[in-house]
Amino acid sequence: MTKYTYADIIIDISHEKVDRTFQYRIPEELAGEIYVGVRVKVPFGNGNAARSGFVVGLSNTPEFDTERMKEIAGVVTGSISVQSQLIQLAWWMRKTYGSTMNQALKTVLPVKQKMKPKEKKSIRCLLEKEELRDAIAEAEKKNYKARLRLLKALDETPVIPSEVAEAQLQITAATLKPMIEKEQVEILTREVYRTPFKSLTHTGAAASLNEEQKEAAGRFLTEYDAGLRSTYLLYGITGSGKTEVYMELMDHVLNQGRQVILLIPEIALTYQTVMRFYSRFGDRIAIINSRLSAGERYDQWERAAKGEVSVMIGPRSALFTPFQDLGLIIIDEEHEGAYKSETMPRYHARDVAQKRAELCSASLVLGSATPSMEAYTRAVSGEYRLLALKNRAVSGSALSQVDVVDLRKEMAEGNKSMFSRRLVQLIEDRLMKKEQIMLFINRRGYSNFISCRSCGEAVKCPHCDVSLTLHKNNRLVCHYCGYSVPLMKLCPSCGSPYIAGFGAGTQKLQELTQNAFPQARILRMDADTTARKGGHEEILAAFSAHEADILIGTQMIVKGHDFGNVTLVGIMAADLSLNTPDYRCSERTFQLLTQAAGRAGRGSLSGNVVIQTYQPEHYAIVTAAEQNYEEFYRQEMVYRRMMSYPPACFMQAVLFSANSERQLELCSGLALAAVEAMGYTEKEVQIIGPVRAPVYKVNDIYRKILYIKSKNCDILDKIRCNIETLAAGDERFKTLSLQFDVS
Repeated sequence: MTKYTYADIIIDISHEKVDRTFQYRIPEELAGEIYVGVRVKVPFGNGNAARSGFVVGLSNTPEFDTERMKEIAGVVTGSISVQSQLIQLAWWMRKTYGSTMNQALKTVLPVKQKMKPKEKKSIRCLLEKEELRDAIAEAEKKNYKARLRLLKALDETPVIPSEVAEAQLQITAATLKPMIEKEQVEILTREVYRTPFKSLTHTGAAASLNEEQKEAAGRFLTEYDAGLRSTYLLYGITGSGKTEVYMELMDHVLNQGRQVILLIPEIALTYQTVMRFYSRFGDRIAIINSRLSAGERYDQWERAAKGEVSVMIGPRSALFTPFQDLGLIIIDEEHEGAYKSETMPRYHARDVAQKRAELCSASLVLGSATPSMEAYTRAVSGEYRLLALKNRAVSGSALSQVDVVDLRKEMAEGNKSMFSRRLVQLIEDRLMKKEQIMLFINRRGYSNFISCRSCGEAVKCPHCDVSLTLHKNNRLVCHYCGYSVPLMKLCPSCGSPYIAGFGAGTQKLQELTQNAFPQARILRMDADTTARKGGHEEILAAFSAHEADILIGTQMIVKGHDFGNVTLVGIMAADLSLNTPDYRCSERTFQLLTQAAGRAGRGSLSGNVVIQTYQPEHYAIVTAAEQNYEEFYRQEMVYRRMMSYPPACFMQAVLFSANSERQLELCSGLALAAVEAMGYTEKEVQIIGPVRAPVYKVNDIYRKILYIKSKNCDILDKIRCNIETLAAGDERFKTLSLQFDVS
């Protein structure tokens, strides 16, 4: 064990002050008790007042005159606080992902920006069950649409926040007035913490599990009660009822007085999803998401720290909730790319969750219908415990019938439209039956790029090395930096008037669908239509209420939504994600297609899926059509082993970025030379690059990547430390940004 002489200490753990640490000498008698995260007593300021602080760094290098340096006075005894655990976690992240300790601390510690609580109103139902059903029948008879929406919602949840009623259900004061006069509802007002769903209450009703669900839950509960704290992979096909199993596990842990963190990808964190958990756990739940204000987010953290809530639901950042006695972490849809941070530290929530679970003696459950290659490999090897759900939870609900349509054949036979003949036939059938349809295309915008037919040049962003995307308002937009310009009439390269859009996005698909099926009511859901707060929920609520026949969208429409009346899913261009420059492209294609196919036939009605593709023979498409994950995994692992890609080995990407191409070339070359000088053999380490990033220039910043592969993770750690040391000691690296991405 390394012996350290000096400790970096934060006196106040508030967010604004993590930049300011103070170095103290570690006295000999305390050497064995000082570690990152431990709380200590120190003399502070001119008067040497006794203050407590946290150790956030250790070293053997003094930052100033040791004659003036003060000593740590002692260690604060007692149980390890949640702040101590989170600082230990930050230290682990710093070492694992190559960030600074300051970056890691800002990731794990809550933002201290407290504001006064505010009043919130909610609508409470005053009717008994029978009276409520009579009121629903009367509203249906008299065609009171808004009143009917509210009464149906109150039938599921007796108390609904006013802002939810207004945004999701379009309820106005005029709708409420006669209902209040008839004493059907009342308005509750109270001072509450800022949280979007605080006023919802729960029924406490538990779902009835089938035998398969009971077996999966039972194995976890038995091992949990025996004191085993493991990582589990809950692998269940789409519609198999993973959520009900999560709730069973959560209930058991909560009944033991411990807390739970449930991670859900932001894209799937919808009103519909949250309502299911509220109906079971009520006000014990807090929600966090990216659209909360700093004050709202801080309130959630405060409620968790004070023990006012026991469950935190949210995306990646919810992992750092300051629960004092965390007993379970669940990561739903663990395969999602959203669990990987794109800023330093570039951590993966799956691995950080495993470390946090270890620090606080909690269990970790990963759930997915299409597990990541990494998670399934660990389950197969025995590192994770595998729990499987191989059948749909709803009795009589079978997997949809899948048709794979070869678009090359359609073209050869004279069909030049975006819709295959089979898809047109099924859309017309569903419209006639008043059933609903989802059309999925993994591209937003009106068309993917604008190109000149004379010189062949695509119109590119002047700040980024990517084509501009045409939107319906006749503007070209860069989806990387936001640069926007009106659609020009002449080619900027050669002046030719023959300039036009190629490909199709969601806007174009919406227009073509409306032309092909004029009687259909259509909604579109993509990053553009959901940009404002509440946009996701409005569209989903309208579709759920059957206010539209067809929902067109990007991948956000295929993430965990459950619409019982959807019996047809059309996947317009399955190949789009297959042609990206990423070794995971087949995996992501399989996951997207399987998730999209899983949206059809989830209720009592049978479903159909049409996959349109130019590569019907590709194993990702064949296995997705069969919903055969095991076969996809087998074929994909052959490719990963052959090419030495994760999880067959470990890979570290070193990302260099600079506003000078010359500086970028110089520094990336110096880093390569430093790695080569370490003397590893080709069998131990494979080096690729430095090569240009897939998008070489973004916002006038140039980017290169050095890829390093090894079957030994320790070797990659040593290489990273060597590059960090080089960059810290060489002035030429000062204005260059350096990031490490481990996979």
